[in-house]
Amino acid sequence: MNSVPETPEVLHYTAFSDDPAGGNPAGIVLDAAGLSDEEMLAIAADVGYSESAFMTGASSAAYTLRYFSPKAEVPFCGHATVATAVALGERVGPGDLVFTTRAGTVPVTVTRQDDGTLRATLTSVEPHVEDIAPEDLAEALAALDWPAGDLDPAFPPRVAFAGARHLVVAAATRERLADLAYDFARLEALMHRLDLTTVQLVWRADADTFHVRDPFPVGGVVEDPATGAAAAALGAYLRELGLVPEATVLTLHQGEDMGRPGVLTVELRAGDRRIRVSGAGTRIPA
Repeated sequence: MNSVPETPEVLHYTAFSDDPAGGNPAGIVLDAAGLSDEEMLAIAADVGYSESAFMTGASSAAYTLRYFSPKAEVPFCGHATVATAVALGERVGPGDLVFTTRAGTVPVTVTRQDDGTLRATLTSVEPHVEDIAPEDLAEALAALDWPAGDLDPAFPPRVAFAGARHLVVAAATRERLADLAYDFARLEALMHRLDLTTVQLVWRADADTFHVRDPFPVGGVVEDPATGAAAAALGAYLRELGLVPEATVLTLHQGEDMGRPGVLTVELRAGDRRIRVSGAGTRIPA
């Protein structure tokens, strides 16, 4: 008689907040070695978060992670990485971890704060920034229903990568950023064609503080509440264009317009092109 495979335990954690009602929730399966691609995708779709992380292998050297949105596998997900690191930190204690992902090797350090909460810092893969064709930018703005005059001319749109590809577009005002009502199907089609994971919409509040939003139609959700991979890509973009010092720490506020506020810290270091993104995390009660 054939045995019925057990349903794996799915943990629910939020990243970039110490409040379960804030940040970006992620599903986590710590023992996914026996799951097929189809089973992982089905679990991610059932969980319904923007991404879920699946640990498909573990050794003394590294943990192997894969990430699925409700619609497809993605090469890297920052918030699910932070959430998984916090979940592991609760089980094995703070310290250094190494995650093997489709995008490359991602070191993560978990620390315990004075109040007892855990915080994780990931180090991105080697980033890069590229131009976007004028006609593709025009299509993105049309899908967003953002007139070109509403953009901040100090921040020219670019595609940035630090594990996944994101189109960076800067609003001239906080009001423009807050008013997000886009054509889901039209933006999704463009993002598939350009192999984009999200569109990173940003507004600069001061020299080292940004408010950001991330439409994510290719993942099957309207908006991602806190996006670690896009935060890393933004750090690479800002440095590449000389918009911030070579060594700096930036604060990103995301999720406020969705009612799930989160805070992402982005660190750039002189002489090291990789981007560090950190934030708190906590379990979401069942």
